[in-house]
Amino acid sequence: MGFKNLFRHETTRHRALSTGQVVPDSARCVQCGICSFNCPIGIDVRRHAWTGEAVVNSRCLTCGECIARCPRGVLRFAHTDLFAEAAK
Repeated sequence: MGFKNLFRHETTRHRALSTGQVVPDSARCVQCGICSFNCPIGIDVRRHAWTGEAVVNSRCLTCGECIARCPRGVLRFAHTDLFAEAAK
């Protein structure tokens, strides 16, 4: 592992956080509310998980706390093109 590859994981992680959204798998959600409770901004992630829609909120930090705390693995990051919908 050379010096060049030392920060490759962090660069990939940063790119995923900057171009991604939190996406739920609504079939697995049991509405426990742990995701919303651990959101530092106070976004109702549970509602997004229940309806199956991605968290499209300009206040979302994409910190990953909701994903890390979900006991059933309902939430994940997905790469999205945030500007594609605005162009339509």
